Amino acid sequence: MFKTTLNKGIFVPSILFIFLVSFISVAYPQVADAVLNTVKNFIFVNLNWVYVWAVTLFVFFLVYLMFSKYGKIRLGDNDSRPEHSFFSWIAMLFSAGMGIGLMYFGVAEPMQHYASEVFGLTQYVNKAKNAQLYTFFHWGVHAWAVYGLVGLSLSYFAYRFKLPLSLRSCFYPLLKNKTEGRWGNVIDVFALCSTFFGITTTLGFGVVQINSGLKILAIVPDTTFVYQVLIVTVLVGLAILSALTGVDKGIKFLSNLNVILVVCLLLFVLTLGPTVYLIGSFTEGLGNYINNFFNLTFNTHVYDAETLPWFYDWTILYWAWWISWSPYVGLFIAKISKGRTIREFVVAVLVIPTLFNFIWMTVFGNSAIWFDTHVSGGALSALAGNPDALMFRFFEYLPFTQIASFTTILIVIIFFVTSADSGIYVMNNIATKNALHSPKWQTVLWGALLAILSLLLLNAGGLKALQSMTLITALPFSVIMILFMVSLLKGLSIDQSYYDRKFSKSTTPWSGKLWKQRLKQIVATKNRASVQVFIKTVVQEAFLDLQLEFAKSGVIAHLHFDEASSTLELEIKHDLINNFVYGVVPASKKVAAYLIDESNLPEVIEEGTYFPKAYFGDTRESYDIQYFTKNELISDVLKHYDRFLDIVSEERNEMFISTNSYEKEE
Repeated sequence: MFKTTLNKGIFVPSILFIFLVSFISVAYPQVADAVLNTVKNFIFVNLNWVYVWAVTLFVFFLVYLMFSKYGKIRLGDNDSRPEHSFFSWIAMLFSAGMGIGLMYFGVAEPMQHYASEVFGLTQYVNKAKNAQLYTFFHWGVHAWAVYGLVGLSLSYFAYRFKLPLSLRSCFYPLLKNKTEGRWGNVIDVFALCSTFFGITTTLGFGVVQINSGLKILAIVPDTTFVYQVLIVTVLVGLAILSALTGVDKGIKFLSNLNVILVVCLLLFVLTLGPTVYLIGSFTEGLGNYINNFFNLTFNTHVYDAETLPWFYDWTILYWAWWISWSPYVGLFIAKISKGRTIREFVVAVLVIPTLFNFIWMTVFGNSAIWFDTHVSGGALSALAGNPDALMFRFFEYLPFTQIASFTTILIVIIFFVTSADSGIYVMNNIATKNALHSPKWQTVLWGALLAILSLLLLNAGGLKALQSMTLITALPFSVIMILFMVSLLKGLSIDQSYYDRKFSKSTTPWSGKLWKQRLKQIVATKNRASVQVFIKTVVQEAFLDLQLEFAKSGVIAHLHFDEASSTLELEIKHDLINNFVYGVVPASKKVAAYLIDESNLPEVIEEGTYFPKAYFGDTRESYDIQYFTKNELISDVLKHYDRFLDIVSEERNEMFISTNSYEKEE
């Protein structure tokens, strides 16, 4: 029998939309690219402030969580611990988040900024500093804050609230059970399509870079489509094999291997390149980034019209790109982050990858700029528009060129495979609503779809149209991510309140002596009538006994009963200081709807549960006294009266205790 775990409400609309967009991009690539590019440009020009503000909020929100009381909350049960070692965890989130991009833009972006005259700078020092500064900006904290917010939201609601590892779960505090219905499916369809389009375009561009490197090394004769088909077939086949083995085996092994290779390549360039220059430029560049952090964050270039096209093509495009990729990367980060604390998660996701990116971009980008100025005579900057080949041409100015180039291709291939296999894994999770055991053919299906559609789009020239489509989806998703913050704050507030909730004050005097009576009170129906009976019996008897004893000591205590509100109040009046007041009033609180039909809980009525609430003659917080016996209530009143006398005896409290005297004088 044909077995599947695919959810029809998610898979069918997703696959139809993916096929529709892909068909249009393949059949009419120029038209699709023109239309989608027009929409993208309109958004970038007129709504770029949405991206700027959204990404800025993400950064500050995560920093706030890192230093707040919520930082100690664990992504899972309080006693849960991480499933992966710290190294493997960092390696996997890094491979999924930035992999191919670092290899593609490590030399290309700094060199393109350096070669650009958009800022009107001609001096080498200023151009080199700005190239490094803006590269840091685009690949730093802001990028990882986007991924971190989605990953944290998913991890928190999946492992703390025991909800499915799905974007719909991030709305649970706002939508509650509606997340299981149509709205939840819409959110997951959006996430699945966004993930598919993002991975497809990235893999398409990755294949071009691999093909270009293989040609430079004379492994393949040219960069024709035939060789690209072979590359995709082999690499996606490896990705499927890796995805079938699961996160704990294939994906973890490849991620760990790649990080080791990346560090080796980094040390190779640092050691054999302009070492002293690189260490100094990294130090100065880091300081320059920190000093300009707020200016870069809020800069919209509105006062400098000449730089606006650059701003749209770089900063806004990057923000849109990170946001559009965040459903996929966030889901994968969440999958591997169970057991971490929020503080540990934020520090690791924001700081460690950011610092590594800075080191990588400095070593490769600044080396290329140094070689371009001091060795090649501008040959590398002339290739700035050809990023597919730039990394490999850069290695020609270092010893062991062939070894470095082979290593680069191997790293790109592994990044290609890890991006594809983690993408396959995530897409199947979304489409199946996190089914535990899916048949293997579904993994093969997602891999085949990625391979076929990326090749069709690459051959027809439709990748740019699909890229524009992906960037357009970033606008609505940025709004969705802002709602993630609201939902996460609400969830964290409830979480903190739950674990910090102290025992009710009404249980303070308890001992085991009256336990049967206490149990009957706990499970009894708590409606308004039962509270009124409590006030007219226990409270009234306690207040009458107190009134009598106060009178024996020469203190006059008045009792006031309001029939309409069933409020009973004991008051001791004074001439120069505030009156002492201890009152009891019926109060109510709403209860969760799911408790009404719960058979193994005390009876709950639809309008909520009632309790007698004690209040006082000042602004102190009132509390529940429903379990007090008469003598315990008398004791509580006397505690407050003792506190009252202690306070009024201190001269410094005059402002708080003498307001009644002014009212009497008036």
